[in-house]
Amino acid sequence: MEQKEYTTIYVVSDSLGETAELVAKAASVQFNSYVGEIKKFPFIIDEEQIDEIIEEAFKQKCVIAFTIVTPELRDYLVKTAERWDIPVVDIMSPLLAAMEKTTHKQPRGEAGLNRKLDEDYFKKVEAIEFAVKYDDGKDPRGVKKADVVLVGVSRTSKTPLSMYLANRNLKVANIPIVPEVEPPKELYEVPTKKLIGLTTDPLKLNQIRQERLRALGLDENANYANMERILSELDYAEAIMKKLGCPVIDVSSRAVEETAAIIFEIIRGGK
Repeated sequence: MEQKEYTTIYVVSDSLGETAELVAKAASVQFNSYVGEIKKFPFIIDEEQIDEIIEEAFKQKCVIAFTIVTPELRDYLVKTAERWDIPVVDIMSPLLAAMEKTTHKQPRGEAGLNRKLDEDYFKKVEAIEFAVKYDDGKDPRGVKKADVVLVGVSRTSKTPLSMYLANRNLKVANIPIVPEVEPPKELYEVPTKKLIGLTTDPLKLNQIRQERLRALGLDENANYANMERILSELDYAEAIMKKLGCPVIDVSSRAVEETAAIIFEIIRGGK
């Protein structure tokens, strides 16, 4: 009796099954029309599900390709398939074994870690988009949605800090403090634990602002970099921060990373 050609590949995974599916597709094109379908079974988490897949695969004369990282479930699939004489291909184990040999570390054996990494990526993208949208007080309504709200006068690293923290998955809004402009009312509706004030040394700020004016091709002696003006802004900002009751960080001699580390301590309740 002529043996029936395998026309279906069952892809079984304790996660999305994308890896096994890609390998199955790459293999199937080598057999022209002999492989007619790739059927995916994602998020397999117990033996009962495997039993159902094995029974169906036996009836359909299928090949099973799988990526299951949980050792117990993986072994159960392999042994059950052997009993039913179903060809199985373990896509992950050979590579895991090789990496275990070279790193001398055990694999974590947790399903869906790749998906979790993707979720982290999208959270980071969302946080960066948030920081851009609510940068420099563009829309004060954002402070209520933020994980952290930075306040300070111009050139106290509010924007670089916002972007740095966004890359750590924090949604950050920042509000500039300007004597001629009353802070938005939303700022006073934010829990104090989310507020961080930024200040700096007036001489350092004077130097930074002069450099900024030169970079823009403007007169470095403009009011923006005037020492009297700077002192007035810092005094006003200090009064606002005191009214808000928020912690204040002096960024004069700190890199963005150092200031960010302090902010993480504060929001985690370290201070």
